[in-house]
Amino acid sequence: MNEAKAMQSPPRVTEAHPWSRYVAMGDSFTEGIGDPDPTSPGGFRGWADRVAEELGRGQADFAYANLAVRGRLLQQIVDQQLAPCLALKPDLITLSAGGNDLIRPGGDPDALAEKLDSVVQILAMGGATVVLFNGPDTGSSVLGRIRSKVAIYNENLRTVAARHDAIIADMWSLKQLNDPQMWDEDRLHFSPLGHHTIAAMVLESLNVDHTLEPLRPKPLPARTWRAARSEDLVWAREYFVPWVVRRLRHRSSGDGITAKRPTPGPVFGPGVPLGSGEGPLGTTDARR
Repeated sequence: MNEAKAMQSPPRVTEAHPWSRYVAMGDSFTEGIGDPDPTSPGGFRGWADRVAEELGRGQADFAYANLAVRGRLLQQIVDQQLAPCLALKPDLITLSAGGNDLIRPGGDPDALAEKLDSVVQILAMGGATVVLFNGPDTGSSVLGRIRSKVAIYNENLRTVAARHDAIIADMWSLKQLNDPQMWDEDRLHFSPLGHHTIAAMVLESLNVDHTLEPLRPKPLPARTWRAARSEDLVWAREYFVPWVVRRLRHRSSGDGITAKRPTPGPVFGPGVPLGSGEGPLGTTDARR
């Protein structure tokens, strides 16, 4: 973008919000898996980074930390991320947890919600705004098989949120996620387009003005039955079978992985203006 064009089309300026320190807790969803970016810490961007980029626009004192690690169960998130989060003294916290528990056999949505309730109570005691995520109503064959458990967990989350004045980021009602292009090739994580869409929803749940424009995926060409089955076989070989093997060996995709942003700091993403009023140095492209 040249200087003349930047002067003709100034970037939207977001209005001030009350938060100055944001900490994200969770698993692969919050780490940003499915949204690869070699310029981001850990190699992934994700919805939380996108939210932080928007919240940081025009606020020099804004800081962001992301403690999420892929593969973590709810109890592991509590054990490994709760104390570090509290030590950072955030005034905004997002927590997405329980999805990995529900996918596993025996995952109990009532027991998980009961455990989560005490965690949210602790997080809210310091006065921070807490955002919880319910589960989506679509996506992959993996999630489709646990739809009833996700629905029960979601209703429990609404009760937890009401008890502690938390905000629900409502993925269940985000019907854009019905499009398969919102999902990564592994059918479990979101694509860059999905992360972009979820980030916009989170900001709207916080009642924060933002610059994330709605993006519509291009229509996919029609597939034959044979092509669809071939894709299913590839998916099973590359993603499902390795997942089963890890479960049998009691291993996790997050073994040896640490938080990508353990220390609060400013976050500068594509399209975030640098300097004071000189116009953007780039444009946001959520489709990469």
